[in-house]
Amino acid sequence: MMSHGTQRSRRSFLRALAGIGGAMAAAGMGAAAAVEKRRPNVVIILADDQGTLDLNCYGSHDLYTPNLDMLASRGVRFTQFYMGAPVCSPSRGALLTGRDCNRNGVANNAQSFHADETTMAEMLKAEGYATALIGKWHLGHDRTPREEGFDYFFGHMDGCIDNFKQNRHWWDTGEFRNHDLWRNEEEVYEEGTHFGDLLVREACAFFEAHKDDAFFLYLPFNSPHYPVQPLPHHLERYKDVAEPRRSYAAFISTLDEQVGKVVDKLDALGLRENTLLIFMSDHGHSVEGRNNLWLDAKYDPPGGGNAGPYRGHKFTLWEGGMRVPAIASWPGVIPENEVREQVASSLDWFPTVAKITGAKLPEKELDGKDLSAVLAAAGAPTPHPVLHRSWGGQWFVREGDWKLVGNGAATLEKDGSKTPGVELFLSDFTKDVSERINLAEQYPDKTAHLKRLHEAWAKKIGLKEKKN
Repeated sequence: MMSHGTQRSRRSFLRALAGIGGAMAAAGMGAAAAVEKRRPNVVIILADDQGTLDLNCYGSHDLYTPNLDMLASRGVRFTQFYMGAPVCSPSRGALLTGRDCNRNGVANNAQSFHADETTMAEMLKAEGYATALIGKWHLGHDRTPREEGFDYFFGHMDGCIDNFKQNRHWWDTGEFRNHDLWRNEEEVYEEGTHFGDLLVREACAFFEAHKDDAFFLYLPFNSPHYPVQPLPHHLERYKDVAEPRRSYAAFISTLDEQVGKVVDKLDALGLRENTLLIFMSDHGHSVEGRNNLWLDAKYDPPGGGNAGPYRGHKFTLWEGGMRVPAIASWPGVIPENEVREQVASSLDWFPTVAKITGAKLPEKELDGKDLSAVLAAAGAPTPHPVLHRSWGGQWFVREGDWKLVGNGAATLEKDGSKTPGVELFLSDFTKDVSERINLAEQYPDKTAHLKRLHEAWAKKIGLKEKKN
């Protein structure tokens, strides 16, 4: 049975949705009742390469993440939340369009959207929202952030930069060349200041400038993505933790500190109760050898991230590559300190944001589903009775608690060993969430059924794959 507080929060959320016809309805709860009656602000904060369980509120007991844990306590925390792809650009493209990466033009890293795609920024800008991207773009150079609906851009265009020198990473040697820090179309130089601290400064200035307007801020951090460069005081916090976990954990705490400052600014300006704030990672943790380039030794596996019982990591469609931390908070409107176990997806934020802001959806078919009912109530059905993904020759289909992985990638395990890939792998999550027990031969009818679902979906979106 829901508590009285939860019932009030649910009613507040539904009233807020019903009242969007040009102005927000009063939420009917203490702080929310004082909110100006205008459309809600939207802030999406994206971590980079953060592992499935890498927050205290997700079960990593060796971390210090008070700010993100507080965010979860003031909102809902998803436990079965899937990103659009297990690698940076396709994941970001799917988030910003609500469309699968195989449909929007961003199927691989550093690609750009099809010219006729509509981004969340374009959708909200058309409704009069002030829009900004502060952080990492990594969606190609064919079209810049300002050509994709963002009024203001501060950050880097490519995949990652040195956090103190703001130079582009040179992949083969770990060196950094070519400056990559921009304010709109102008190069800016901020050597010596941590990139995450620059993002905090810019985000807070954006809030100040638009505190009387409806605004959308997309805030993708460069952490804990390599280069592993936490703030020094967080390294000291983990002095007794072995590498590579020590540096990775310190980088997570650096991110937590910086996100906390952003949320504090919203509070200080009295904007928190009129802002939907979303936090998530772009995909699972990295085990790339490049993670070792900034440490004093080679570690196997590299990276330091934690997927707990889940198999896989970045670049794989196993759970550890796709299932991520995800939190939504809107005090006085969304219920607080609750967990959502429904299957949900980053693509869902596009139609959900359209619903809560009253924005007009684009004509192109979306792959995301509105999460409003799920945000309002733990008992709401998942909008994804069947969920599909395909990237890099791999694919999966999940129906209920059954998941079939096709062309599953090899994975690097916690002990440094390697588990080979597999052509078809069937899991029953009621018995095995770790994707270690392959039931494909034991349940051939279920395997064939899920494979047919995948083939029908692939045909629908025009995806051409090799047969297996």
